[in-house]
Amino acid sequence: MNFIVIAPVVILLLGIFYGIYSVAHDIFEYIYRHSRQFVKRRMTLAPQHEFILSKYSAYYNLLSESDKMHFRKRVQSFMYSKTFLPRVFKSVTDEMKVLISASAVQLTFGLSPIYLAYFDRILIYPDSYYSRITRMYHVGEVNPRMGIIVLSWKAFVDGYADMRDSFNVGIHEMAHAIHFENRIKNEEYDFLDRRALYDLQKITARELPKLRAGEPHFLRSYAGTNEHEFFAVSLEYFFESPALFRQVLPDLYDTLVRLLNQDPSLLYQN
Repeated sequence: MNFIVIAPVVILLLGIFYGIYSVAHDIFEYIYRHSRQFVKRRMTLAPQHEFILSKYSAYYNLLSESDKMHFRKRVQSFMYSKTFLPRVFKSVTDEMKVLISASAVQLTFGLSPIYLAYFDRILIYPDSYYSRITRMYHVGEVNPRMGIIVLSWKAFVDGYADMRDSFNVGIHEMAHAIHFENRIKNEEYDFLDRRALYDLQKITARELPKLRAGEPHFLRSYAGTNEHEFFAVSLEYFFESPALFRQVLPDLYDTLVRLLNQDPSLLYQN
Protein backbone atom coordinates (compact mmCIF):
# COMPACT_ATOMS: atom_id res chain seq x y z
CA MET A 1 0.00 0.00 0.00
CA ASN A 2 2.81 2.45 0.91
CA PHE A 3 4.63 1.75 -2.36
CA ILE A 4 1.44 2.48 -4.32
CA VAL A 5 1.14 5.86 -2.57
CA ILE A 6 4.81 6.85 -2.81
CA ALA A 7 5.36 5.90 -6.46
CA PRO A 8 3.12 8.63 -7.97
CA VAL A 9 4.72 11.20 -5.65
CA VAL A 10 8.22 10.20 -6.78
CA ILE A 11 7.16 10.31 -10.43
CA LEU A 12 5.61 13.74 -9.87
CA LEU A 13 8.74 15.04 -8.19
CA LEU A 14 10.94 13.65 -10.95
CA GLY A 15 8.73 15.34 -13.51
CA ILE A 16 8.98 18.67 -11.71
CA PHE A 17 12.75 18.28 -11.37
CA TYR A 18 13.10 17.44 -15.05
CA GLY A 19 10.95 20.42 -16.00
CA ILE A 20 13.05 22.79 -13.90
CA TYR A 21 16.25 21.28 -15.31
CA SER A 22 14.96 21.61 -18.86
CA VAL A 23 13.98 25.25 -18.39
CA ALA A 24 17.27 26.05 -16.62
CA HIS A 25 19.22 24.34 -19.40
CA ASP A 26 17.39 26.33 -22.07
CA ILE A 27 18.00 29.58 -20.19
CA PHE A 28 21.70 28.76 -19.77
CA GLU A 29 22.01 27.89 -23.45
CA TYR A 30 20.34 31.17 -24.43
CA ILE A 31 22.55 33.27 -22.12
CA TYR A 32 25.72 31.46 -23.20
CA ARG A 33 24.95 31.77 -26.91
CA HIS A 34 24.03 35.44 -26.75
CA SER A 35 26.85 36.34 -24.34
CA ARG A 36 29.35 34.89 -26.82
CA GLN A 37 27.80 36.97 -29.58
CA PHE A 38 27.89 40.04 -27.33
CA VAL A 39 31.55 39.52 -26.46
CA LYS A 40 32.34 38.99 -30.13
CA ARG A 41 30.60 42.22 -31.02
CA ARG A 42 32.51 44.05 -28.31
CA MET A 43 35.81 42.69 -29.56
CA THR A 44 35.13 43.99 -33.05
CA LEU A 45 35.32 47.73 -33.51
CA ALA A 46 32.31 49.05 -35.40
CA PRO A 47 33.02 50.38 -38.93
CA GLN A 48 32.07 53.94 -37.94
CA HIS A 49 34.50 53.77 -35.03
CA GLU A 50 37.25 52.36 -37.21
CA PHE A 51 36.64 55.27 -39.58
CA ILE A 52 37.15 57.72 -36.71
CA LEU A 53 40.48 56.09 -35.87
CA SER A 54 41.62 56.15 -39.50
CA LYS A 55 40.64 59.78 -39.91
CA TYR A 56 42.02 61.28 -36.71
CA SER A 57 44.63 58.99 -35.10
CA ALA A 58 48.08 59.53 -36.60
CA TYR A 59 49.56 56.87 -34.32
CA TYR A 60 47.07 54.28 -35.50
CA ASN A 61 47.75 55.06 -39.15
CA LEU A 62 51.48 54.46 -38.67
CA LEU A 63 50.92 50.90 -37.47
CA SER A 64 51.16 47.76 -39.59
CA GLU A 65 47.89 46.10 -40.63
CA SER A 66 48.37 43.40 -38.00
CA ASP A 67 49.03 45.94 -35.26
CA LYS A 68 46.03 47.99 -36.39
CA MET A 69 43.80 44.98 -35.82
CA HIS A 70 45.14 44.54 -32.25
CA PHE A 71 44.89 48.28 -31.63
CA ARG A 72 41.21 48.30 -32.67
CA LYS A 73 40.44 45.43 -30.30
CA ARG A 74 42.07 47.24 -27.40
CA VAL A 75 40.27 50.47 -28.18
CA GLN A 76 36.97 48.58 -28.20
CA SER A 77 37.71 46.89 -24.87
CA PHE A 78 38.86 50.13 -23.25
CA MET A 79 35.86 52.06 -24.53
CA TYR A 80 33.35 49.55 -23.14
CA SER A 81 35.10 49.36 -19.78
CA LYS A 82 34.59 53.08 -19.06
CA THR A 83 31.71 55.38 -18.27
CA PHE A 84 32.09 58.62 -20.21
CA LEU A 85 30.33 61.53 -18.49
CA PRO A 86 29.64 64.90 -20.17
CA ARG A 87 30.06 68.09 -18.19
CA VAL A 88 28.38 71.37 -19.23
CA PHE A 89 27.13 69.78 -22.47
CA LYS A 90 24.47 67.20 -23.23
CA SER A 91 26.11 64.01 -24.45
CA VAL A 92 29.40 62.32 -25.23
CA THR A 93 29.91 61.52 -28.91
CA ASP A 94 31.34 58.34 -30.41
CA GLU A 95 34.27 60.42 -31.64
CA MET A 96 35.12 61.42 -28.08
CA LYS A 97 34.89 57.85 -26.79
CA VAL A 98 37.00 56.37 -29.58
CA LEU A 99 39.77 58.96 -29.58
CA ILE A 100 40.10 59.22 -25.81
CA SER A 101 40.26 55.41 -25.64
CA ALA A 102 42.88 55.44 -28.41
CA SER A 103 45.05 57.86 -26.44
CA ALA A 104 45.18 55.39 -23.53
CA VAL A 105 45.82 52.41 -25.78
CA GLN A 106 48.60 54.33 -27.54
CA LEU A 107 50.60 54.51 -24.32
CA THR A 108 50.00 50.90 -23.29
CA PHE A 109 50.12 49.25 -26.72
CA GLY A 110 53.54 47.67 -26.18
CA LEU A 111 52.45 46.08 -22.90
CA SER A 112 50.13 43.20 -22.15
CA PRO A 113 46.55 44.51 -22.31
CA ILE A 114 46.15 47.29 -19.74
CA TYR A 115 42.84 49.14 -19.51
CA LEU A 116 43.41 51.35 -16.44
CA ALA A 117 40.84 49.34 -14.50
CA TYR A 118 40.89 51.60 -11.44
CA PHE A 119 39.81 54.64 -13.44
CA ASP A 120 36.33 53.62 -14.53
CA ARG A 121 34.94 57.10 -15.22
CA ILE A 122 36.11 59.71 -17.69
CA LEU A 123 34.67 63.22 -17.34
CA ILE A 124 34.70 65.44 -20.41
CA TYR A 125 34.34 69.23 -20.42
CA PRO A 126 33.94 71.17 -23.68
CA ASP A 127 36.78 73.55 -22.74
CA SER A 128 38.95 74.45 -19.76
CA TYR A 129 37.12 74.14 -16.44
CA TYR A 130 37.39 75.74 -13.04
CA SER A 131 38.52 73.66 -10.04
CA ARG A 132 37.17 74.68 -6.66
CA ILE A 133 40.03 72.79 -5.02
CA THR A 134 42.93 74.54 -6.75
CA ARG A 135 40.90 77.67 -7.64
CA MET A 136 42.41 77.54 -11.10
CA TYR A 137 41.32 76.61 -14.60
CA HIS A 138 42.46 73.20 -15.88
CA VAL A 139 42.46 71.30 -19.16
CA GLY A 140 42.84 67.86 -17.60
CA GLU A 141 43.57 65.96 -14.41
CA VAL A 142 43.63 62.49 -12.90
CA ASN A 143 41.99 61.98 -9.51
CA PRO A 144 43.09 58.66 -7.94
CA ARG A 145 40.87 59.13 -4.89
CA MET A 146 37.73 59.20 -7.01
CA GLY A 147 38.98 56.95 -9.79
CA ILE A 148 38.33 59.49 -12.52
CA ILE A 149 40.15 61.02 -15.48
CA VAL A 150 39.06 64.52 -16.48
CA LEU A 151 39.68 66.07 -19.88
CA SER A 152 38.90 69.25 -21.77
CA TRP A 153 37.74 68.12 -25.22
CA LYS A 154 39.07 71.27 -26.89
CA ALA A 155 42.50 70.81 -25.33
CA PHE A 156 42.43 67.11 -26.22
CA VAL A 157 41.69 67.84 -29.89
CA ASP A 158 44.30 70.63 -30.00
CA GLY A 159 46.87 68.19 -28.65
CA TYR A 160 46.37 65.76 -31.52
CA ALA A 161 45.95 68.46 -34.18
CA ASP A 162 49.74 68.91 -34.25
CA MET A 163 51.61 65.67 -33.63
CA ARG A 164 55.03 67.38 -33.62
CA ASP A 165 54.68 70.16 -31.04
CA SER A 166 55.03 67.90 -27.95
CA PHE A 167 51.92 69.35 -26.35
CA ASN A 168 49.27 66.68 -25.89
CA VAL A 169 46.74 66.69 -23.05
CA GLY A 170 45.49 63.19 -23.88
CA ILE A 171 48.96 61.65 -23.62
CA HIS A 172 49.76 63.76 -20.56
CA GLU A 173 46.73 62.71 -18.52
CA MET A 174 46.90 59.07 -19.58
CA ALA A 175 50.54 59.07 -18.48
CA HIS A 176 49.42 60.15 -15.02
CA ALA A 177 46.76 57.42 -15.01
CA ILE A 178 49.35 54.78 -15.94
CA HIS A 179 51.69 56.00 -13.19
CA PHE A 180 48.92 55.67 -10.58
CA GLU A 181 47.47 52.42 -11.96
CA ASN A 182 50.84 50.71 -11.67
CA ARG A 183 50.86 51.41 -7.91
CA ILE A 184 47.24 50.57 -7.11
CA LYS A 185 46.82 46.97 -5.99
CA ASN A 186 44.27 45.48 -8.37
CA GLU A 187 44.32 43.10 -11.33
CA GLU A 188 46.63 45.47 -13.23
CA TYR A 189 49.07 46.18 -10.40
CA ASP A 190 52.82 46.38 -11.04
CA PHE A 191 52.75 46.06 -14.83
CA LEU A 192 55.62 48.47 -15.54
CA ASP A 193 59.14 47.08 -15.65
CA ARG A 194 60.71 47.66 -12.23
CA ARG A 195 64.26 48.08 -13.50
CA ALA A 196 63.14 50.66 -16.04
CA LEU A 197 61.21 52.50 -13.31
CA TYR A 198 64.30 52.52 -11.11
CA ASP A 199 66.38 53.96 -13.97
CA LEU A 200 63.65 56.53 -14.64
CA GLN A 201 63.76 57.65 -11.00
CA LYS A 202 67.52 58.20 -11.21
CA ILE A 203 67.25 60.20 -14.42
CA THR A 204 64.36 62.23 -13.00
CA ALA A 205 66.42 63.09 -9.92
CA ARG A 206 69.22 64.23 -12.22
CA GLU A 207 67.08 66.36 -14.52
CA LEU A 208 64.61 67.98 -12.11
CA PRO A 209 67.20 70.37 -10.55
CA LYS A 210 68.19 71.56 -14.04
CA LEU A 211 64.59 72.31 -14.98
CA ARG A 212 63.90 74.05 -11.68
CA ALA A 213 67.03 76.16 -12.02
CA GLY A 214 65.79 77.38 -15.40
CA GLU A 215 68.66 75.86 -17.35
CA PRO A 216 68.09 75.35 -21.09
CA HIS A 217 66.41 71.98 -21.47
CA PHE A 218 64.85 69.76 -24.10
CA LEU A 219 61.69 69.35 -22.00
CA ARG A 220 59.51 72.36 -21.24
CA SER A 221 59.79 73.88 -17.77
CA TYR A 222 56.54 72.34 -16.47
CA ALA A 223 58.33 68.98 -16.37
CA GLY A 224 60.29 70.33 -13.39
CA THR A 225 57.18 70.55 -11.19
CA ASN A 226 57.61 67.07 -9.71
CA GLU A 227 58.36 63.47 -10.75
CA HIS A 228 54.78 62.89 -11.92
CA GLU A 229 54.81 65.88 -14.26
CA PHE A 230 58.30 64.97 -15.45
CA PHE A 231 57.00 61.57 -16.51
CA ALA A 232 53.86 62.95 -18.18
CA VAL A 233 55.69 65.68 -20.10
CA SER A 234 58.41 63.22 -21.11
CA LEU A 235 55.79 60.96 -22.70
CA GLU A 236 54.40 63.88 -24.69
CA TYR A 237 57.86 64.40 -26.21
CA PHE A 238 58.39 60.64 -26.47
CA PHE A 239 55.43 60.24 -28.82
CA GLU A 240 55.59 63.55 -30.66
CA SER A 241 59.33 64.24 -31.04
CA PRO A 242 60.92 60.79 -30.72
CA ALA A 243 63.88 61.21 -33.08
CA LEU A 244 65.08 64.45 -31.49
CA PHE A 245 64.34 63.11 -28.01
CA ARG A 246 66.56 60.08 -28.62
CA GLN A 247 69.33 62.37 -29.87
CA VAL A 248 69.22 64.88 -26.99
CA LEU A 249 68.39 62.63 -24.02
CA PRO A 250 69.25 59.09 -25.15
CA ASP A 251 69.26 57.47 -21.71
CA LEU A 252 65.83 58.87 -20.82
CA TYR A 253 64.42 57.94 -24.21
CA ASP A 254 65.78 54.39 -24.03
CA THR A 255 64.40 54.02 -20.49
CA LEU A 256 60.94 54.98 -21.71
CA VAL A 257 61.29 52.52 -24.59
CA ARG A 258 61.95 49.76 -22.06
CA LEU A 259 59.21 50.98 -19.75
CA LEU A 260 56.46 51.02 -22.42
CA ASN A 261 58.01 48.31 -24.61
CA GLN A 262 57.69 50.39 -27.78
CA ASP A 263 59.80 52.81 -29.82
CA PRO A 264 57.83 55.59 -31.58
CA SER A 265 60.92 56.69 -33.55
CA LEU A 266 60.66 53.45 -35.53
CA LEU A 267 57.09 54.27 -36.54
CA TYR A 268 58.13 57.61 -37.99
CA GLN A 269 60.77 55.87 -40.11
CA ASN A 270 58.17 53.75 -41.94
